[in-house]
Amino acid sequence: MPIDLSYRPEVSELAVTTTKFIAEHVLPVEERFAGDITAAGGDDCRRELNAEARKAGIFAPHAPEEFGGLGLSMSDRVPVFEAAGASTFGPVALHIGAPDEGNIHMLAHVADDRQRHEYLAPLAAGDVRSAFAMTEPSPGAGADPNALSTIAARVDGGWRINGRKRFITGADGADFFIVMARTSGDPGDRGGATMFLAPGTAPGITIDRHVHTVDKSMIGGHCEMTFTDVFVPDEDVLGAVDEGYRYAQVRLGPARMTHVMRWMGSAVRAHEVALRYVDERQGFGGRLGDLGMIQQMVADNEIDLAAARSLLVRACWELDQGSNASDATSIAKTFGAEAFSRVADRAIQMCGGLGVSEDLPLARLANELRPFRIYDGPSEVHRWAIAKRAVGRARKARDERTTA
Repeated sequence: MPIDLSYRPEVSELAVTTTKFIAEHVLPVEERFAGDITAAGGDDCRRELNAEARKAGIFAPHAPEEFGGLGLSMSDRVPVFEAAGASTFGPVALHIGAPDEGNIHMLAHVADDRQRHEYLAPLAAGDVRSAFAMTEPSPGAGADPNALSTIAARVDGGWRINGRKRFITGADGADFFIVMARTSGDPGDRGGATMFLAPGTAPGITIDRHVHTVDKSMIGGHCEMTFTDVFVPDEDVLGAVDEGYRYAQVRLGPARMTHVMRWMGSAVRAHEVALRYVDERQGFGGRLGDLGMIQQMVADNEIDLAAARSLLVRACWELDQGSNASDATSIAKTFGAEAFSRVADRAIQMCGGLGVSEDLPLARLANELRPFRIYDGPSEVHRWAIAKRAVGRARKARDERTTA
């Protein structure tokens, strides 16, 4: 049976509309403020861009239709999110940026009816922002989630949360947090985590500082926080107690793929900037684009982008089939993160001095792309998980042969 890789006409049209919207409404703002969302006005800028996206009919394409979104599947998000990612402000404009996009996805799948009304509805509408508070300073949870050290203790009517968090994207200005805290076991133990919903104004939640990173496009920054005796009532436990890691997988696999989609758009933009430059720049008796060394870099970029897109499409198909797609998402995320940095680096090289200047967006695009090799799991951790599963399958096959 032939495999159909085409998109429904309405999805293709949505991607075209998004491309036009980004070019006309978003890129000029990004360029004016050199890709710094804080300098552009933060939430004020977000609200203005969101209003324009609503007018264009492309706001919240991933959110459930019952909450005003377009309800796109993972596969159908690919061309739309990539089109939005051509601008580093594009995800903010369409309300598909981290962490809100992933939180909308998880709340739609895990929250109960009251939580969906109280937390998901305003988040999907863009009326509020959210943050996902899991990562901690050493020796707490980072790439190893089992090191979780933030504690939620049982009290009358709910829980008291105490702990520190770091690199919490979007924390500054978030209206609520999804907090991962340990409810059983000790740091280092597998399991024992629970997710809690906590309003940003809850007593005991403090933002201690912004952790300044090379990327500047994520609204609310990356923050270090403290939770001191933060009370969360039982009704705001998200999912079942001690099942937080299992529920987090609902968010993490899809969120990794939407990261790939968005940053794919930035990598494609970097490549296209370089293509235009080498096609026009004269040197050594002709255009740079006719030189073999330049052509090799162009070809390598084309290969990296095509391979990353193919792995992404496969992973999204598996997710849409109901699989957790652990291998597919880890492979697509790892390859994409590294490929996109290679693409941006080659683009800079092809453009010479202009590549590292502010005359072109390439250097700051490279800065936006570089953290992806760490965000949502470092490449090394994904490689370890991929290898561990592969060895496990081989071991299981060996045992089956032995007992047959």
